[in-house]
Amino acid sequence: MRDDANRDESSNRTLSRRDTVRYGAAALGGGLVAGCTSVGGDGGETPQEGGDTDDGYTVGISPVGDVRFESPPETVFTRLTHHADMAFALGRGDGITALHAPDYYDGLWNQFVERLPGVSLDWSGLYSSWEPDKETLYELDSDVHLADPAWVTQHDSWSRSDIQEVEENIGPWFGNSLSDRHQEPPEWVSDYEYYGLWEQFELVAEAFRERERYRELAAVHDDLLADIEAGLPADADRPRTVMIAAMDLETIYAYTLSNPGFLTSHTRPLKPKDAFEGEIESGTIVDSETLLEADPEVILFLGGFEPSTDLSKMRENFESDSVTAEIDAVKNDRVFPQGARYQGPVLNLFQLEMTAKQLYPEAFGEWPDYVEGPYPEIPEDEQLFDRQRVADVINGEF
Repeated sequence: MRDDANRDESSNRTLSRRDTVRYGAAALGGGLVAGCTSVGGDGGETPQEGGDTDDGYTVGISPVGDVRFESPPETVFTRLTHHADMAFALGRGDGITALHAPDYYDGLWNQFVERLPGVSLDWSGLYSSWEPDKETLYELDSDVHLADPAWVTQHDSWSRSDIQEVEENIGPWFGNSLSDRHQEPPEWVSDYEYYGLWEQFELVAEAFRERERYRELAAVHDDLLADIEAGLPADADRPRTVMIAAMDLETIYAYTLSNPGFLTSHTRPLKPKDAFEGEIESGTIVDSETLLEADPEVILFLGGFEPSTDLSKMRENFESDSVTAEIDAVKNDRVFPQGARYQGPVLNLFQLEMTAKQLYPEAFGEWPDYVEGPYPEIPEDEQLFDRQRVADVINGEF
């Protein structure tokens, strides 16, 4: 470990180089207790931003509080993919310095990015940051840590003083992750606010000074949601559905479809019937008999787009097993791939379109027969959002 004198010298060089990113009294040094908005879920009031002055601007996010920036961040530390996708959507994809399981998610995200003309993404080889090492954060020297300090401190290797040290010597924290499924924050955090995916994206866009990019993508999202709402069939015509992840039939993880939190931001608007009827908590391991008892008409298979996943083999496993072969979704070839739960705005658009077609083909068009490779090419007149418009926003050409 480098000593404190060397750290201070490194910090001074950093602040001078990047024209500094500062933060206010309500930030982490104040105890990480300040909430910053009166919003929650997927609706509610517009998040509030602090005023601009000659020496910068202030943006607030829970659980950090108000963060003072003198200039928009360029290099970005992330842990979870919802934050990495936000930075990518705002044209900061090349500035990402860290990500959980970067090679895995690089492969998965690029399956979708393939359908955005002229857009590229490369997360391969980045620092894997699920349980970040503080010394590595010094080496990465990121302008902002787009991660939730309330989550980071759940790791035994991190304390509140470590969080404050990083804030003071490297760059501020600015992220919210416990909104994923409305998790309880640590005891020392009060007034934790839960955001919908696009609410948090708006705050991140404010921090990066990318209001117009956010507005353009939010308009695409709003149009997509409006089309979905207008096309939803009656309750009686919605299929019994489950979402699962499985390496084999011995270990099947079941996930909920409509509980609060941004993990369900692509299924909740589609209002499918929960085949488990609310009796299974998200992340529960279920066996084949339990799955057959629920007898879903549609199975959504998480990670089905990841390049190393053999979707056809998984379908064969379901069909050859004497128990799962009797499931309605298996008999009718309605086992469909999904991407990831920790989705940002770009993946959310694809997953809304994809899931709408998988659940309601009569209303939104048939989902193509997918086995492997990039997100399938869908005829332009059957697409539910404009790929070129999204690509232009990411590339700054709107």
